[in-house]
Amino acid sequence: MAGRVLGIAVVGVGGAVGTTMAAGVELLKKRLIGTEGLPLTGHEVEGLADYTDIVFAGWDLFPDDLAKAAANHEVLTYKQHVAVESELAKIKPWPAMGDERYLSLIDGENKIAGGHREAIDTLRKNLAEFKGWCDSVVVINLASTEKLAAERNEAFESLDAFEKGLDEKSAAISPAMLYAYAAIAEGVPYGNFTPSLAADLPALIEFAEKQNVPIAGKDGKTGQTFIKTVLAPALKSRALHVDGWYSTNILGNRDGLALSNEESLASKVKTKQSVLDDILGYPVQDHIVDIRYYRPRGDSKEAWDNIDIRGFLGQTMQIKVNFLCKDSILAAPLAIEIARCLDLAQQRGESGIQEQLSVFFKLPMSKADKPEHAFHLQEAMLARWLNPQS
Repeated sequence: MAGRVLGIAVVGVGGAVGTTMAAGVELLKKRLIGTEGLPLTGHEVEGLADYTDIVFAGWDLFPDDLAKAAANHEVLTYKQHVAVESELAKIKPWPAMGDERYLSLIDGENKIAGGHREAIDTLRKNLAEFKGWCDSVVVINLASTEKLAAERNEAFESLDAFEKGLDEKSAAISPAMLYAYAAIAEGVPYGNFTPSLAADLPALIEFAEKQNVPIAGKDGKTGQTFIKTVLAPALKSRALHVDGWYSTNILGNRDGLALSNEESLASKVKTKQSVLDDILGYPVQDHIVDIRYYRPRGDSKEAWDNIDIRGFLGQTMQIKVNFLCKDSILAAPLAIEIARCLDLAQQRGESGIQEQLSVFFKLPMSKADKPEHAFHLQEAMLARWLNPQS
């Protein structure tokens, strides 16, 4: 590797998306794949890490090295797995945080022991060691979705209150929040690719600004919501009124299993339901989102959308969308791009919420009252930031 080495520390590195990220980068290094699916390929931006200068580490509740983990997830083809097996086998997950109060269906033996402060110390030591052999490091949260947490809690309102909550081992502080806190404390940019409540707390936003650390999230916009944020602005521009939008999807990977818990599902549904009203400018009374775990599909996901619209003369029409996709094939490249952009933001001296990364998220963190959801406007925002002189 000839350029700056960017280390991506992944929460849930042994999951389907984490292993796909690592395998994809190794395949790129060997020139065995192209850059299809990577949205920023071809962008010549000074300071933006090259894909082949990326290395991986991270935490997982399961101790399997990434070669074994990738074999279990069955996202890679046989030839792809064989080509990078030796490189993936060298990546062994650090012990991760597990708390059944927040994630009941996914559990493993590779766990960090101790309370909040002890866990943070361990996470920071992991990051400090990783920073020792990289030029820069970014943390990306790819862990399974935690249950829907209360967004209002005294411990979340300020950094001082959060510190007090850590000292008191507050049950309101989840593992996702502890990972975010540890990254920020270590001066490492943090991106939340999950729907879990993490850095999007007043306390941690304050901490990120104080530490001059860029943060972004939340919930990667990969499939169904991506299509929704492309179609909805087009319908609005034609003054076609959306009477109803029914979205359902099935998937059978570890993320799908986590979502079969109703409290975790509530976190996911909330981020998926957030986009339509803001884009269209009116409430869609019959906007229904349904997600089902269906084991036989594995990482192959199927999404159906039925859109009922009303046009001129009050005439009704329908649009049907059936998207058969691979969850990790869509998610992994976005997580890589988020890490590259967060690293670039830090190089540019930017801190706090990185709103220009909204295009990658279902529920983007924003300094404004409402985030921008329309895909084409988000894309333009990112382009302006990447090339401010153009």
